[in-house]
Amino acid sequence: MKVAVLKNFASGWWGLLLALGLSTPAMATPIFVLNSLDANVSVIDPETWQETARIPTGKEPHHLYLTPDEKSVVVANALGDTLTFIDPRTAQVQRTVRDIVDPYHLRFTPDMKWLITAANRLNHVDFYRWDGKDVTLVKRVATGRTPSHLWVDSKSATVYSTMQDSDELVAIDIATQAIKWRIKTGSLPADIYGSNDDKFLFVGLTGGDGVEVFDVSGKEPRRVNFIKTGNGAHAFRAAGDHRHIYVSNRVSTTISKIDMQTPAVVASYSAP
Repeated sequence: MKVAVLKNFASGWWGLLLALGLSTPAMATPIFVLNSLDANVSVIDPETWQETARIPTGKEPHHLYLTPDEKSVVVANALGDTLTFIDPRTAQVQRTVRDIVDPYHLRFTPDMKWLITAANRLNHVDFYRWDGKDVTLVKRVATGRTPSHLWVDSKSATVYSTMQDSDELVAIDIATQAIKWRIKTGSLPADIYGSNDDKFLFVGLTGGDGVEVFDVSGKEPRRVNFIKTGNGAHAFRAAGDHRHIYVSNRVSTTISKIDMQTPAVVASYSAP
């Protein structure tokens, strides 16, 4: 899967550009770009780079997410209280799931048993049972001020959430839906990315100029490194080689490539 982040000038919001490296030899898979203020998603032809369609979603779609089974791209419509499921190959809407309160950000567990959402405006993380068709709210966990982005470990055991306005990183046990620990971060923590062995978490600091690295392998988390990338470090995307990740630096309008093993910036690119 290939993913990149760009600035959507039409809406004035940061959009997510999602290009899927799926096994469809007969046709190129489309690219999806969020238009948050327009409440829709642009479908882009990856060969001509022309917009071929616009898909209505719900109010303020903030994030796109490819499900672990790669069968759906899910659009989280924060003010619409809905999720829009789109076929990543055909760009056809599969279904709309309603009554999902303030789904600013979301993650499925790798085993596809849980859908977890961050209610950014309402200060809670919600756990929904997923049977492949329907969602059932199991628990709403009060987390603190402004849960922003989520990451789930490879074992489907723990979900991590950044607290945007209280400058914290929180870990929640998925089986019990109980908070395990919380630790202070730098200013305005945003996206999270976990290392392949689940030992380290990389946290982008939108209010700072880089990425914090936390060791979460023990009973208590430890901040072990800081990687200077650029002002407004925000969102991560994998490079696809299980070693490198990209982070968008909103204020600096650059993208940094990070080697997770070193860890250090190995390349930097100008962005629109």
